[in-house]
Amino acid sequence: MKIQLRFFASVREKLACSSELIECDSEIKTAADLRRHLQARGGVWAQALAQDSALRMAYDQKMAHDDQLLSEGGELAFFPPVTGG
Repeated sequence: MKIQLRFFASVREKLACSSELIECDSEIKTAADLRRHLQARGGVWAQALAQDSALRMAYDQKMAHDDQLLSEGGELAFFPPVTGG
């Protein structure tokens, strides 16, 4: 299954990457599975996507949680919480 990844703000800066098209193994079914897979790359990936970091996700441009199911051609975005004013 192919998933488009998008990274915004400080996440993008840490990873030095704004997007990536990834081919997921069959065991990756949820947003949490994919996040753990990316963390396993180590280094800045583990740091930027750490479970204890204040990080938000959106799937197909709608807010998502760890249990969000992924499907072929979906888009998963990672970004820090933001405030406006």
